[in-house]
Amino acid sequence: MSDATISFGLIIIGDEILSGKRSDKHLPKVIELLGARGLQLAYADYVGDDPDRITATLARAFACGDIVFSCGGIGATPDDHTRQCAARALGVELALHPQAELLIRERMQDVAREQGLSYEPDRPDNVHRLNMGVFPVGAQIIPNPYNKIPGFSCAPLSGRGAVHFVPGFPVMAWPMIEWVLDTQYAGLFRRHAWCEQSVIVYGAMEATLTPLMETIEARHADVKVFSLPSVDHPQHGRHIELGVKGGPDLVPRAYAELLEGLSRLGAKTGPELVRKS
Repeated sequence: MSDATISFGLIIIGDEILSGKRSDKHLPKVIELLGARGLQLAYADYVGDDPDRITATLARAFACGDIVFSCGGIGATPDDHTRQCAARALGVELALHPQAELLIRERMQDVAREQGLSYEPDRPDNVHRLNMGVFPVGAQIIPNPYNKIPGFSCAPLSGRGAVHFVPGFPVMAWPMIEWVLDTQYAGLFRRHAWCEQSVIVYGAMEATLTPLMETIEARHADVKVFSLPSVDHPQHGRHIELGVKGGPDLVPRAYAELLEGLSRLGAKTGPELVRKS
């Protein structure tokens, strides 16, 4: 798989997000974690605690060949369906992962020790906790530095892409996502390999600027043109932020042509912005 064909996706699972009981913090953080490594998020899906919807969402993730992070629903309570849905989407069975079992037992022993109690491995609640290590057959574990209860990664039979499952708790999920990125995808990191240049255009209509945008993209195939309109910005009022983004060696020429085109249109421009990662 070449770098150019790899996309990163995010799935956020849980009724609490869609009902508004909790605000999603994963999306901006994953964007930040990827950006620090010169990578970008291509898409994000939100899905509630409905097994059929989760299974369908995961089936798409496995089929697309992307690198996808899935946050939430991997516990062992009745409203946690992600592990089971992942197995259904892959068409495989569930089984207690040996390494996950060892880690979960270590965690239970740690808790018993902290509470001054003896560890009882056959106590019903401890036996139930082992369900958190029941993963789709063939899964690989993701270490959890917070409490040792691991997440897991699954790849489709095609071997293209993977879905990495982490808890919904940010304190656990974020270092686990970083671990996956740094141990499995370091070869994809492109620090300082992405650049964005844009300019504020006052009073213009997007329809008027569209032909110019299409011309720039046609002449520069590896550069993307974007427009972000605003109608009530506190500083610039009604305006469009018009720009190009891509490799730092490609953007300057495309941006210069964009500015030339705006000048020919008689557009009123303001501040210019540069962003790099």
